[in-house]
Amino acid sequence: MKAVLAKRHGPPESLVFEEVASPVPASGEVLVSVHASAVNFPDTLIIENKYQFKPALPFSPGGEVAGTVKAVGPGVEGFAPGDRVIAVCGWGGYAEEVLTDARKLVRLPAGIAMEAAAALVITYGTSHYALKERADIRPGETLLVLGAAGGTGISAIELGKLMGARVIAAASSDEKLALCRQAGADETINYASEDLRERLKALTGGRGVDVVYDPVGGQYTEPALRSMAWKGRYLVIGFTTGEIPRPPLNLALLKGCAIVGVFYGGFAQAEPKRYDELMQELLGWLAKGRIRPVITGRYPLERAAEALRLVADRRATGKIMLTTALGRGDA
Repeated sequence: MKAVLAKRHGPPESLVFEEVASPVPASGEVLVSVHASAVNFPDTLIIENKYQFKPALPFSPGGEVAGTVKAVGPGVEGFAPGDRVIAVCGWGGYAEEVLTDARKLVRLPAGIAMEAAAALVITYGTSHYALKERADIRPGETLLVLGAAGGTGISAIELGKLMGARVIAAASSDEKLALCRQAGADETINYASEDLRERLKALTGGRGVDVVYDPVGGQYTEPALRSMAWKGRYLVIGFTTGEIPRPPLNLALLKGCAIVGVFYGGFAQAEPKRYDELMQELLGWLAKGRIRPVITGRYPLERAAEALRLVADRRATGKIMLTTALGRGDA
């Protein structure tokens, strides 16, 4: 099979695309033929050895794929060759086949496209967990989404609206904000040309926002935290700017607000039953068309470095997908 490999830690351009041996599933493992693999910001970190998980070299990046079961190892029950699945593999997904623990598979209902399924787990899963479990967002509350045109940002807009929130989307260009409005944002802020804090005061009548969804970090964290309403919840999603902010903690005291960490991978390991419940709800919404992943770029597997560079440079909007020969044959 063909795979994209990190043979040394480095930028996307250091990856290679070559033939490797097809894996054989051991006890409890499943081999999945990959149709589509999502490109996510953690993929840009893992190849540079800057992520929480540090696989041994050589390895393939790619934390979520959709495809069909090719083979199952001893002791695996509930899955058989030909089954349509999502594999939440952590890494290994930029390949024509990926080996994963059977417990990391999600059965894919008929009628859901492979690309949409591959775009679901990391972005929509993170946002769903963040808004529902960590923020307990309520209808009528105001949600601010930073970095709103990225994959996680678009998912937060869609899910925020689905949960009844008023959504304010903040991004760095008018083009990105147009995509946010298409996704359902009620209001938008161009924080490259507008003062974030002053615009939030104007849009909320000085009250502030109830929930902040922040996958960006950097310079926008403190003004967003200063714009919280009483008993607000500030969701720490990630740091795509590369800068981990150090806001004055007295702001949390003065605002009576909570700064809440969101680690979706940790949640999946610590609370597998609840994780599955939330995933089934997401799949139901996807099947009914209540959420629609916005896929803005499709690349063949061998051009993975180009796709990763877009994400690393924060030039991507929506979701970027890699497709294998199998995936390009999907209807």
